[in-house]
Amino acid sequence: MNHKPLVLVVEDDAAVRNLIATTLETHDYRYHTAPNGEAAILEAVSHSPDVMLLDLGLPDIDGVEIIQKIRTWSNMPIIVISARSEDRDKIDALDAGADDYLTKPFSVEELLARLRVTFRRLHYAQKAGESEEAVFVNGDLKIDYAAGCVYMAGRELHITPMEYKLLCLLAKNVGKVLTHTYITREIWGSAFNSDVASLRVFMATLRKKIEKDPSNPQYIQTHVGVGYRMLRME
Repeated sequence: MNHKPLVLVVEDDAAVRNLIATTLETHDYRYHTAPNGEAAILEAVSHSPDVMLLDLGLPDIDGVEIIQKIRTWSNMPIIVISARSEDRDKIDALDAGADDYLTKPFSVEELLARLRVTFRRLHYAQKAGESEEAVFVNGDLKIDYAAGCVYMAGRELHITPMEYKLLCLLAKNVGKVLTHTYITREIWGSAFNSDVASLRVFMATLRKKIEKDPSNPQYIQTHVGVGYRMLRME
């Protein structure tokens, strides 16, 4: 990106809004702020920000509803900011199309790290779109989509069709938290509790094949009670 990224901060708490704004300014991000949902949608339409930081607990419109509205016209990354007690809302927000979440109270360093990850993912997605590559490479992991083969450090892995489907889904959303519901719908077409149990089994067998130490995974991160995320290896 040649221009400085534009971040839209949607937060009704003035103190938190100012803290985020000051942090962004210090680190060379351009930003706009919105104190409520109505202003957020207006800003998103008129300024096409690169990323939105969205507080779920707004006074006028529910955060999940804002995500659903924005997703009808835009794939702009949305990072949800939620209070610790709102796990259900957080999961609903990710299922509605949010890309990531931060739990209040959060550190400035973590906020900046999440933004870096988001912009990196955008950059990779743009590059992939330009080249339409049939091969995904992330660290030692390589997926040859055309051949349907997976390699780790040059060695071909024997993985089942279900593991392959799961790995491809995570790879195509690298850096993004995918909820249990989203993954099970994409893979099985449904989201029953039994599917989540099956997902855990497949994830365990997949990790045994791609992780050096499955108990301390480097590639696929677990977000307890929420879902999984494939990390981008530097």
